[in-house]
Amino acid sequence: MPDSRRSPTSRQTRAREEFVDAAIRVIDTDGPNPSMNAIAREAGSTKPRLYRQFSDKSDLLSALGERMADEVYQLAVADFNFLLDAPSSALRHALRGYSNVVAQHPNVFRALAQSRSWSEDSSSGTFDIGRDVARRFAAVATSVLTSIGLDDQGVEFTSRAAVGAIVATTDLWLEEDSGATDVDQFVDQLTDLIGGLLQAFLRRNGVEIDPDQPAFMILAELKK
Repeated sequence: MPDSRRSPTSRQTRAREEFVDAAIRVIDTDGPNPSMNAIAREAGSTKPRLYRQFSDKSDLLSALGERMADEVYQLAVADFNFLLDAPSSALRHALRGYSNVVAQHPNVFRALAQSRSWSEDSSSGTFDIGRDVARRFAAVATSVLTSIGLDDQGVEFTSRAAVGAIVATTDLWLEEDSGATDVDQFVDQLTDLIGGLLQAFLRRNGVEIDPDQPAFMILAELKK
């Protein structure tokens, strides 16, 4: 016999996702400061029902941040075999995935950057997309480093620094009059910047690599 207690949770999850979808559509079209009424209408629902799923705009923004972090991670890391590629091109692939998400939803990222103005209660927390993505990347980097016997000390710090730089430069990119349009130039600049940070981390740990050499060859040499 099905457990009826699970049904409300499943329905609630679907309802929240539908409101997030609606919020993205509204923000994409109308800008980074939509009303909850507009989001409810776009979802084919009502404002009271929206507030049954999200306590306030800050809560909804947190869900938006989680969605964007998931999309970034899926395009940048998931289902990609970094071992077969060189670190330089793998980094470019990851940054291209991130930049494509931003370019598709620039107003959503503007909303995330303006998250404090969304909060109806200044004490309520908002989702930190930079911290979440940094945590995911740090986990990947840690597993790679430990697999070849290297010290992973400082990897969390470096990941946070790298993602912080990405978030800061994204804010600057979105402030430009042209908006999130010149993806190629943005990816080129980010690849040089983040590549330099990662190379500095490796040098501090006594590791020198050729970033244009396939990763599996680099790892094989480091294991010797």
